[in-house]
Amino acid sequence: MILKSVNFIGSAVAEDQFPRDGRPQIVFSGRSNVGKSTFINALLSRKKIARVSQTPGKTRLVNFFSINEEFYFVDIPGYGYASVSKKMIREFKYMIETYLRQPEISLTVLLLDIRRIPNDDDILMYEYYKAMKSEVLIVLTKSDKLSNNQKFNQVKKIKAKLNPRPIDKFITFSAINLENKDVIWNIIEENVLRFKDEQAL
Repeated sequence: MILKSVNFIGSAVAEDQFPRDGRPQIVFSGRSNVGKSTFINALLSRKKIARVSQTPGKTRLVNFFSINEEFYFVDIPGYGYASVSKKMIREFKYMIETYLRQPEISLTVLLLDIRRIPNDDDILMYEYYKAMKSEVLIVLTKSDKLSNNQKFNQVKKIKAKLNPRPIDKFITFSAINLENKDVIWNIIEENVLRFKDEQAL
C-alpha cells in the first residue's frame, strides 16, 4: 500500500456523526491495553495519528481516519474498562454496537496480546464479529516479546481458546520490528477492493 494521504476525520459519539460516503471501513478493536493506537500508528507509518494514551482504555469515541481518500480506518473504544463506571460501560457498549451495524464495514480487525490467553471480553468480541458475518483478521500484537518457539505455542493456545473459523486469519505483529506489516496491508487491500467490487454490482 502506497500511503498518499492519512487524515483524521473526526470522532463520533452518535450515529449521525458517522461518515456516509459509502467508502469501505476497516474496524480495529481490542482490549484496552493491547496497544491498538500503537498498532494503527505503525501501520500508517505515523507517530501520532492515533493518540497513544498513558492510561489504557482512555479512548472513549469512535475515531475515523481517511486513508488515501479511498477508505477509512476506524478505531473503536477498547474494552475491559476497569476504571470507568457501569453507566459509562453501557454507553460505550451501545455506541460500539450501533457503529458495528454500519454496512460500510468491510473488515474487522481484532487485536490480541500474544502473551495473553483470550479472556471473556475477547471471546465475546470475536463472537460478535462472527455474528456480523464479517471476515475477521486476528492480529497478535507484541510478538517481539517472545521467541519463535514461544510464539508458535501461544498461537496454538489462542486458536484453541477462540476456535476460529477457516476464513479468519491469524497474523503476529510487532510495532518494534514491523513483523508482517506488509502481510496485514495486503489483507486490508484485498478487502477494500472486494468491497468496492461488490458495491459496483
